[in-house]
Amino acid sequence: MDKSELANYLAAQKSDVDRLLNSYLPGPKCDPPLLHEAMRYSLFAGGKRIRPILCLAACESVGGQSALALPFAAAIELIHTYSLVHDDLPAMDDDDYRRGKLTSHKMFGESTAILTGDALLTAAFTMMAEKGLSGTVSPKKILRVILELGSASGSTGMVGGQLNDIEAQGQDDISLEMLKRMHTHKTGVLIRASVRIGGILGGAGPKKLSRLTAFGEKIGLAFQIADDVLDVEGEAKKLGKSVGRDESKGRCTYPALIGLSRAKKEAHVLVEEALFGIKSFGPEADPIRHVAAFLIDREK
Repeated sequence: MDKSELANYLAAQKSDVDRLLNSYLPGPKCDPPLLHEAMRYSLFAGGKRIRPILCLAACESVGGQSALALPFAAAIELIHTYSLVHDDLPAMDDDDYRRGKLTSHKMFGESTAILTGDALLTAAFTMMAEKGLSGTVSPKKILRVILELGSASGSTGMVGGQLNDIEAQGQDDISLEMLKRMHTHKTGVLIRASVRIGGILGGAGPKKLSRLTAFGEKIGLAFQIADDVLDVEGEAKKLGKSVGRDESKGRCTYPALIGLSRAKKEAHVLVEEALFGIKSFGPEADPIRHVAAFLIDREK
């Protein structure tokens, strides 16, 4: 798969996810209109849809049909977008721009932004439950997926990692192991869950699911390291948000702790290890292999 083929794959998968999300969410005039407008604003402000695409690609990698995984992949994006809306709030990261546009609280006010995040989070689990009632995926798989996503998103996963990140700001005694644990929870667990959910829905056996799990853990950490690097040397116009904020807020990152060159190398090593772990998978896993490499070579 060359660059143009990968670009086409990413665009097609993103289009499928966006089409489903657009048809699922209430319209912007549905009562209360301000809330639904804000939900749609944040959800469709851009974004690469990396997590849902990883879910779909993981499903394909074990011989599953990505169409069955699509509603669950879309639910993952609802969770991810809710986390961004809340992360951008003044009490959290206090960002004015996200994906090249004003953040939700700048556009609609803090109270609406908080409720927007709440509504997106709730919509994710409603969507998965509705799919369970349709009968196209077994109830046991639905429950496994809901458990997977709920666990990854909560206090022992993404939310806990975000708190660790806030608490660590300004501290000068953060070890590499502590930073790795923080990144793994703040970003990595949702990426790992995306891959595992795709594997579960695709019918992966224990051995393949274990390999996908390790794959997801490694690329999840690599993704966050790449984000740290982009905050140092990326371009604000391409990223759609301010750069240099990690340093200005005293945030501990891989480049700050081990240097930019070593951080880049670490991200590449993690992806190489991830790819080695699924080397026994067939050509149906080629998309997820190429997506993994894209995660650390992107410019935004």
